[in-house]
Amino acid sequence: MNVSDFDFDLPPEAIAQRPAPRGTSRLMTLDRATGAFAHGNVADLPSFLYPGDLLVVNNTRVVPARLFGTDDEGRRTEFLLVEKTSDPSTWDCLARPGRRAKEGRAFDFGEGLVGTVAGKGDPGHYLLAFSGTPLEEALPRVGTTPLPPYIHREGGVADARDEEDYQTVYAKEPGAIAAPTAGLHLTPEILESLLHQGVSVASVTLHVGIGTFKPVKSERVEDHRMEAEQGVISSGAAAAIRLAKEEGRRVVAVGTTSVRTLEASAREHGGRVEAGPFRTRLFLVPGAEFQVVDALLTNFHLPRSTLLMLVSAFAGRENVLAAYREAVASGYRFFSYGDAMFIA
Repeated sequence: MNVSDFDFDLPPEAIAQRPAPRGTSRLMTLDRATGAFAHGNVADLPSFLYPGDLLVVNNTRVVPARLFGTDDEGRRTEFLLVEKTSDPSTWDCLARPGRRAKEGRAFDFGEGLVGTVAGKGDPGHYLLAFSGTPLEEALPRVGTTPLPPYIHREGGVADARDEEDYQTVYAKEPGAIAAPTAGLHLTPEILESLLHQGVSVASVTLHVGIGTFKPVKSERVEDHRMEAEQGVISSGAAAAIRLAKEEGRRVVAVGTTSVRTLEASAREHGGRVEAGPFRTRLFLVPGAEFQVVDALLTNFHLPRSTLLMLVSAFAGRENVLAAYREAVASGYRFFSYGDAMFIA
């Protein structure tokens, strides 16, 4: 399967730079059995869910993981915290420019926080050991929200609006460096409406990692390797999901990260979702079997991206690309701050 099979034409002006007011974005519905699509609004979402449905959301919280440090020669280097290592004071990071991240070199991030390069991780990754002010204490003051590269800001840094806009209303567990963006559409009012009509909600956690920003550089889909991401499923959420499947009720995933959380667990446990921490590189492409998820709320994704491949696996590549062509022609807004699609 070629990566070019997941390409489509997208005018630059279709890439949303700011979100619509939460809960007011456009919503395209797609019937994955027939390929039929229709136009609506995110506020209409309750009309597409049924009593007994189980809505699964990802409650990860985006951390201000983008940092700028100065070395002893006064040079400024950008770091992106990817994930903690087994040593709680050391993080796996990306650095730009990477040539400055020499082992043993220290960087001053302000507020008494110092990071020293302790070595290299995976290709292009560096280990940064923090000292001085505890990172958790300093990070809210020295870090910024790590926006995707297609969202442009003055000075190249997220602003105060992004700190609120790029976080779901139910974000709880800190650890993500990118938002689970389908969830950005949900408001307390929409969630309350769903609960009133008999829809249950379960929260899982997948800390969205650098793979969200990583382009697919191989020509063949099979040659791409996903970045590892970690998360946890609570015992209550696992039990609710298993019960829904046993009773024949729909499991509706909010976002591709919720999909990968559920499907990764099912693959590890013989088709059942089980509680506990996990780490996954699950890459869902056309031909994959979905063992848990019955419906999906998602955004419109980048051409040639792993997210578009996942959605194509769920709804069929031709169905999805036809819907995307309609979305472009109809002026839908794309990517993290864009409009939504409901697939069932």
